[in-house]
Amino acid sequence: MLHTSALRTTGLTALAAAAVLVNAVAAGPLAATGEDAPGVHEDRILFGQSAALSGPAGQLGRDMRLGIRAAFHEANAAGGVHGRNLLLTTLNDSYEPNLAFPNIQRLLRADRVFALIGAVGTPTSRVAVPVAQDAGAPFLAPFTGAEFLRDPTLDKVVNLRASYYQETEEMVARLTEDLGVMRIAVFYQNDSFGEAGLEGVRRALQRRNMSPVAAWSYERNTTGIKRALLGMIESEPEAVILVGAYAPIAELVVMARRKIDPVFMSVSFVGSEALLAELGVDGAGLYITQVVPAPHDNSVPVVAAYREALAGYDPDASPGYVSLEGYLAGRLAVAGLEACGRTVSRACFLDAFRTVSAFDIDGFELNYGPGDNQGSDAVFVTVIDEDGELHQVDKLTGAR
Repeated sequence: MLHTSALRTTGLTALAAAAVLVNAVAAGPLAATGEDAPGVHEDRILFGQSAALSGPAGQLGRDMRLGIRAAFHEANAAGGVHGRNLLLTTLNDSYEPNLAFPNIQRLLRADRVFALIGAVGTPTSRVAVPVAQDAGAPFLAPFTGAEFLRDPTLDKVVNLRASYYQETEEMVARLTEDLGVMRIAVFYQNDSFGEAGLEGVRRALQRRNMSPVAAWSYERNTTGIKRALLGMIESEPEAVILVGAYAPIAELVVMARRKIDPVFMSVSFVGSEALLAELGVDGAGLYITQVVPAPHDNSVPVVAAYREALAGYDPDASPGYVSLEGYLAGRLAVAGLEACGRTVSRACFLDAFRTVSAFDIDGFELNYGPGDNQGSDAVFVTVIDEDGELHQVDKLTGAR
């Protein structure tokens, strides 16, 4: 496990957006109870989420929504937060920025949600954050490790997870130290998400006086990997770091292994359960970095709580890394509201993450403070075994 808050950097580039609203399902407009408390009512508080519910990344959004709802259901069953139930409105953006932008506008202006939670992806978060900042709305626990979200000037953003720079640092450390690998390449999504991962790899290698032997990309929401595959076969890297969604990564790994056999490592955004479903036993030996504990390990108190909450909300749902992260996001929202007491405002909610140094969510500790909007620095390494199951490891073996 890695604890490297020093790897965080700042910087926010120009943000763009505009489009038509499609495929949105939302509650009707809600009146605010105060200038700083839209979405807060006598008996309920409304949160909003724009996430991929369809397309090649759709499982990620559905799982984040599942975890958040499980946490809210758990809180509501116990009487709510200071007597108020928590509700979630989710709109589908299909992992496209031009759909996320009008979704965020609708959630904040028409539905008047109290806060945004569980956004899925870097490119969609990039267009959503300026709107949230402008509106003064908390932007809580996005499912992305993008560095721009760690910028301390983004005072409405509250990150839950470790960054992509931290994940890629752990990958490079394990590849070089455990396996002695020197020829490391990158396969990445050709957008701000993939570029964040690519830059993380470059920085980690640079610290070791190395650089990527090659880098190939594919277009978001496609499985167009053939050009990258040809370059990969020709380059014969010892290891390939994967920065993408589950569908294209699964296709690349299966096709590449017919010709070459590098060590494959993927960042957490891939969605482990969705990738396992695509790969099955063909994924044996593929490593995935994670930013939350193993969702099947009941010996971890927060995992036991998550599994109980998930079963209470949807008995047919299977535990997974992404829905566990969604559950933690929901629990973090509960913790922030509890810190405010009965008088809830956005300012009070956000102040909780600046004035309360640590939030202990059943043993999963999150630390915030002035200039630090990221709660966890934890990175875990997992591997797919010969039976197509995922388990945590302390060291890479490189064997399939």
